[in-house]
Amino acid sequence: MSLERTGYAIEELGRETRGEFETKLMRINVGPQHPSTHGVLRLVVDLDGERIVRITPQVGYLHSGFEKTMEHRTYQQVVTYPNRMDYAHGFGHELAYVLAAEQLLDAQVPERAQRARVILTELNRIASHLLFMGTGILDMGALTLFFYTMREREQILDLLEMVSGVRMNYGYFRVGGLYQDLPEGFEAKTRAFLDGFPKMIDQYATLFAKNPIYLGRTQGVGVIPRDVAIAHGLTGPSLRASGVALDQRKAAPYSGYADYDFDVPTSTAGDAHARFSMRMLELEQSLKIVRQALDRLEPGPVRDPDRRISLPPRQELETSMEAVIFHFKLVTEGFHPPPGEAYVATESARGELGYHLVSDGGSMPYRVKVRVPSLVNLQSLEPACVGGLFADMVVNIATLDPVLGDVDK
Repeated sequence: MSLERTGYAIEELGRETRGEFETKLMRINVGPQHPSTHGVLRLVVDLDGERIVRITPQVGYLHSGFEKTMEHRTYQQVVTYPNRMDYAHGFGHELAYVLAAEQLLDAQVPERAQRARVILTELNRIASHLLFMGTGILDMGALTLFFYTMREREQILDLLEMVSGVRMNYGYFRVGGLYQDLPEGFEAKTRAFLDGFPKMIDQYATLFAKNPIYLGRTQGVGVIPRDVAIAHGLTGPSLRASGVALDQRKAAPYSGYADYDFDVPTSTAGDAHARFSMRMLELEQSLKIVRQALDRLEPGPVRDPDRRISLPPRQELETSMEAVIFHFKLVTEGFHPPPGEAYVATESARGELGYHLVSDGGSMPYRVKVRVPSLVNLQSLEPACVGGLFADMVVNIATLDPVLGDVDK
């Protein structure tokens, strides 16, 4: 019986035939949930046997309309939203937003606040990379490392909770500085963590770095050449794994990063193993930055004293009517940056994160546009997967480290 007599529209099903009864491609739907994605992702995959010939990400399942919502909140109220996009590195988003708003205002952020921001952002980066490592190995079928990385991640989350009161969605940074000063005992507990963490990094490496199964699953898998990575806009550790030493903390320093001595690890392999190794190496660099910031953390104010931006000290409200008036106006109406626009690019745990704010002189942003790294990086999933095995797809997703809240925003 011929194919025509079956009544099936072979081409409409996305299949190609070489001869009678021979089907070349099979289309399968993966999702709309899947391991490694830290959210909800759907993939439409065309297979030739076990080999991927086409893969199309379908996003939007976590869309929350954050950008448009921010345009209907005062600049200080907007702080609530950025950390909810990339909840694995919330301080990275908070920092990028407040820097853009401060550029509009020409705010003068005190040095202590700048140091504290760097400390918290880098600790949060370490926690994000630990989550990446634990879940990435877990997706390859190994369970042990997950418990080890979560052990240290819990210590970091305890420090962040000590500062902000919560373990995620912090809302601690403010336009002009910080919500309040670092709590008593924070510095000592952070130093205690830093002293013990290098041994833990060695422990991680002992667990898996030379494991033949891990090496077989990652070396030569999901290769993204340098030119392909650049063409697809890949950034962050995944780009540096393809041989491009681009790190916004070095290329366009912000928040005082020019003061710190640290390296930008790179590799030319461009495979899953290199992408995994980049996060391991960056743990040590973040430790170096936090140590330097702690050493330079001097007592002082943590908010811009400009009354147009920051609430007056609470004790002034008891004696100064002027302070009460400023407090009332800032809380109810917010401040008014002059008309203009600002864009600040930062280095989040996943790559280049940028906030573009447009002010029309009102108390709310006229336009908010966020350049989220996860969305752009997800484009590189196709060149990483095509030609490879279906079984390696999860490894490629994991090593690109997307957060779907960061993709969909």
